Amino acid sequence: MENKIKSIRKLMKDYGVEAYLVPTSDPHQSEYVPEFWQRRKFMSGFTGSAGDVVFTQKKAGLWTDSRYFLQAEQELDKKAFTLFKMGKPDVPSIDEWVSGELKKGESLGVDPKVIPHQNYIDLKKKLEEKGIELKSLKKNLVDAVWENRPEPPKGKIEIHEEKYAGEPVEAKLSRLRKKMAEENAETLVVTMLDSIAWLFNIRGSDVEFNPVVISYAVITSEKALLFINPDKIEEAVSQALRETVDIFDYEDFGSELQNLAKQSCRIWLDEVSVNQWIVDVLGDNVKLHFKPSPIKMFKAIKNKTEIAGFRAAHIRDGASMVKFLYWLEQSMGKIEVTEVSAAKKSAEFRAQNELFRGLSFNTISSYGAHGAVVHYATSPETDIQLKPEGTYLIDSGGQYLDGTTDITRTLYLGSPKEEQKDNFTRVLKGIIDLLTTSFPEGTSGKQLDTIARLPLWEKGLNYGHGTGHGIGTYLCVHEGPQAISYYRCIGIGLELGMTTTIEPGYYKENQYGLRIENVALVVKDEEKSKKDFVFYKFENLTLCPIDLCLIKKELLSKGEIDWLNNYHKKVYKTLAPLLDKPEADWLKKATKEL
Repeated sequence: MENKIKSIRKLMKDYGVEAYLVPTSDPHQSEYVPEFWQRRKFMSGFTGSAGDVVFTQKKAGLWTDSRYFLQAEQELDKKAFTLFKMGKPDVPSIDEWVSGELKKGESLGVDPKVIPHQNYIDLKKKLEEKGIELKSLKKNLVDAVWENRPEPPKGKIEIHEEKYAGEPVEAKLSRLRKKMAEENAETLVVTMLDSIAWLFNIRGSDVEFNPVVISYAVITSEKALLFINPDKIEEAVSQALRETVDIFDYEDFGSELQNLAKQSCRIWLDEVSVNQWIVDVLGDNVKLHFKPSPIKMFKAIKNKTEIAGFRAAHIRDGASMVKFLYWLEQSMGKIEVTEVSAAKKSAEFRAQNELFRGLSFNTISSYGAHGAVVHYATSPETDIQLKPEGTYLIDSGGQYLDGTTDITRTLYLGSPKEEQKDNFTRVLKGIIDLLTTSFPEGTSGKQLDTIARLPLWEKGLNYGHGTGHGIGTYLCVHEGPQAISYYRCIGIGLELGMTTTIEPGYYKENQYGLRIENVALVVKDEEKSKKDFVFYKFENLTLCPIDLCLIKKELLSKGEIDWLNNYHKKVYKTLAPLLDKPEADWLKKATKEL
């Protein structure tokens, strides 16, 4: 660690910058970053999916959000790094800290490929107000000191068949070009990997857990250009794309930007995801139209085929979860079960499923105090044995050709204490109350977030993460633009066909974590809708029992009890035919009436 930091600081002097920013992000603003772009992890040792590092000649800081406070404290070298807990009182933002550490006339360097244009402009303005320059560097300084850096991924891409996608590429391009015409944009530059995968009905293996391929795309009124490593494209894929897509080498994308820069045209760039390098190369000659990419909303609203796939995938996934829960109960006290071995076992049950393509994220298998780390990283280094007492939280999901799943269940391995039952029941009330809420058309996730928190607030409790995120169709497990969150929601209303998780929780530091997570579909509430005023509601998709031993019945209303009993009846009726007799018998007990 010390040698890396010394090397970075020497390069900072060579490039004339007094501070250097190392974001988590890659050129495509991916949430899960390919290993060869995981620069922040390489420099800091922090493995969370969100966090930025800044180096000066004497200090280094990591900024991350509440999901990762405990994890960062455990992973960071405290002699080398200061942890800045974003959102906490009196914690400076990056620009505030840099302004305090640097003198007027000094500069903060950054690779423009890994910082979104919007963030770059905001940071530049704030620093300039303090007399500090934000300087784009042509070379990424981390790459220069990274010995034995991993190679870029080289997995082949595959066509996502229309029987799963529900819409051909031609139709998607037609919809997209109609939107471009409405905005008077001759060209759209696409940088988000899941947007490109969705648009061209392709999938890959370049990013762990997310079936996407490293690529850029440029769409005009007549052409669709895909920039990708040609070695990843086999002849069958090339033939499938040939009629609608022109394929170029990934490395040629910069040259295409330079060609566009020479034209006097209006170019649409996604204001959130486009990196500063693209804006710099396009320059001032073209008219840049900054607005959210329409692909995000197209992708978020599932078609009939995708919805049918989601329902089917969640049934198979639910059966896998029941098999795992049965195995866990039978194994406790008989064989050694650890966080890692339990996570592997849950993956084995999913892998037996038809259409399974891998996990949708790294399984969070957390026992006892580890459950209090919201995004606990299950690993051999932190692995502990599960004992027949205490809480066990497993957050897991699968990638299937017809859908993506994400489910959390909390179990008590023994007899829970009153406090844990009380807190768990409040988490349960939150998910039931939100799943049974009807809301007017146009309602955003920020407005709904409170509903899941109210039972906890009544006791003075809360959780630091959002309540729900969009989820892709054999794509990214975290998908926008919608979110059920007080801080992540950007005001996008929930629309028919959107899928979202609902996942309230409670975490007692160094003791335990409680979370329940289901995936839901936004549907029309026919009963409450009027001719001129439409209401929506949620259709629950996840099918898996909720641990009855953790429930304090007297805290639930009659309506909540009825919902839980009806839910468990559906779980048993739907999943029992997919199980063997001992598993089905176990499920019968796990879904008995409260």
